[in-house]
Amino acid sequence: MRGAVVAAVLTGALCASGSASAEELPPGSLGVIVGVIAGTGADAKPLGVGYLLGGQAAWQPMSTQSRLGWSVKSSVVFGTMYSSAAARIDDELLTLQMDVMLGIRFRPGDNPSRYLTARVGGALFRANQVIPPSMQRAFAGGVASVGLDQYISGWLFNADVRYGLIGQGPSELGLVLGVAKTGP
Repeated sequence: MRGAVVAAVLTGALCASGSASAEELPPGSLGVIVGVIAGTGADAKPLGVGYLLGGQAAWQPMSTQSRLGWSVKSSVVFGTMYSSAAARIDDELLTLQMDVMLGIRFRPGDNPSRYLTARVGGALFRANQVIPPSMQRAFAGGVASVGLDQYISGWLFNADVRYGLIGQGPSELGLVLGVAKTGP
């Protein structure tokens, strides 16, 4: 009898101490983003302050046991900039930005549904009016972001701080919030 109890306790302890299998997070997401954005530095007056509205797609395969992973994220955003010195024909400056960024994701704690992100990539930027001092409407340059991803019931919520264009073109700093449906 005593041997059976010891065997049962050991079997229970072995089963309890066995590691749980890794669960895959949904690797893909497709959703919408909104945000506020402003020109920075010498581009603060020409660009002004405004809002963004657009779409995002991401591929970031990871398991719940991994603390570190990679991602590729793309977005297309339309912007409306107010109090823009470059807006000489209309009251506001209208912009379109398309970007693709590669990055890393890091899980800071034990919660397998929350990740810090850091991404860099390239962007194309177009405005409806010329932007001083270069007096151009189309630009290409770098873009970078840091943010937070949170999975909740098949949805991915994210908050990013973005800076771009790095190098050539007007520079902007923005806070972008997104919600995306996750899936395979």
